[in-house]
Amino acid sequence: MNTSSNFRIACVMVGLPARGKTYVAYKVCRYLNWLGIKTQIFSVGNYRRQIAGLHPPPTFFDIHNQDGMKKRHEAAEIALNDMIKWYLEEDGIAGIFDATNSTKQDREWIHRELTKLDVQVLFIESICDDPKIIMSNIKDVKLSSPDYENLDPETATEDYMKRINHYEAFYETITEEDLTYIKLINVGSQYIINMIRGYLESRIVYYLMNLHTRPKRIWFSRHGESLYNLEDRIGGDSGLSPRGEQYALKLPEIVKQNIGDRPLTVWTSTMKRTIQTARHLDFPKKQWKALDELDTGVCDGMTYDEIAAKYPEDFARRDEDKFNYRYRGGESYRDLVLRLEPVIMDLERHENILIISHQATIRCMYAYFMGLSHEELPYARIPLHTIIELRPKAFSCEEKLYKVDVGAVDTFRPKGQGARVLKNDTFVCESVGASGEVSDGSKPILPISPIASKTLTNEA
Repeated sequence: MNTSSNFRIACVMVGLPARGKTYVAYKVCRYLNWLGIKTQIFSVGNYRRQIAGLHPPPTFFDIHNQDGMKKRHEAAEIALNDMIKWYLEEDGIAGIFDATNSTKQDREWIHRELTKLDVQVLFIESICDDPKIIMSNIKDVKLSSPDYENLDPETATEDYMKRINHYEAFYETITEEDLTYIKLINVGSQYIINMIRGYLESRIVYYLMNLHTRPKRIWFSRHGESLYNLEDRIGGDSGLSPRGEQYALKLPEIVKQNIGDRPLTVWTSTMKRTIQTARHLDFPKKQWKALDELDTGVCDGMTYDEIAAKYPEDFARRDEDKFNYRYRGGESYRDLVLRLEPVIMDLERHENILIISHQATIRCMYAYFMGLSHEELPYARIPLHTIIELRPKAFSCEEKLYKVDVGAVDTFRPKGQGARVLKNDTFVCESVGASGEVSDGSKPILPISPIASKTLTNEA
């Protein structure tokens, strides 16, 4: 994928208010950043609030209101100039221009200003004529915007409907044959595509065609504790430890208690320890090669002490940049993200999936939903014998943890933590300066507490 500084693309949102444009913008932004493509949203609404203040009356959006139209265009100009400055001064790759962009004149101006800088322009129009979906968008998203802060919901809804009516009076859907665009109609029930060219445009369009807004839950679990976990070895295809077997036996009960009777599909990697962990679950199962653990190349099956002794320079380089470090003959976290892209596409299409996989693999998928940076991704805590439930929302993702009362080693290691060995059921730090898959400091192996949960919200 070409992401050099001389390649730039702009995703320009188009659509009436409450049609899901901002939701789509945030999803595309999160997806591209996850892939390593520097992406940023430029919301004209935020600029408009700075110029005209909060709580504008519906008449502010009337096409006959010259002062309102002037301020709105001024906001659009400043936003576009800031996006252009971001391209030129900060090496931005994918800018997302979030506004209604509701007339041919608006789109012609945006297209002209961007293409003269060799920025490819992809218009993304969201069309919806389903009153239920529109009202749901208003109540779920729009009423929480700064424009309606501390206002009565019914009053705010009535006000927003009037605003929409003003936009409808002059809205022009995209019909320009010379523009590159995709139209998303009624939350993905139909798509219209025109003049899509280039790899990145194709990837974005493919992603949008897999995107669904219906509520979903996704569950992640690492395999049960493995024999290699006990020996502080990485990679390999070892089976479960006795405690890993206990976790596998308890998993059906935990799933029934917390997931319920809803239809569920279980995805595992092709590795022995995930298949063994899932074998007692009475649900349809699918094995994905893409869900296998990070390939550690020549270090496969080694302990961190052994790696530090045999490849000291590699050991230090991995600590300096864990996301981009590639094991000799193996993979990096960056490679793993690209390998998991088809899995993410499938997760966007499906509901109620339980994925039983590995620490690094789950970290990458977890980072996509939680919006973690590449610096944060390799240090996400994904403990053994724990189910992580994610509920993606419009601009956030709720998380719950269900911990199982079966003890396990702690395989998290913060940046800068050295290799460790197991002595008397306690991991002891032996060396300094490496970052790996094993936890910090001296920590007794204790049973994990019975099922507990917490909810976190990560704002987009």
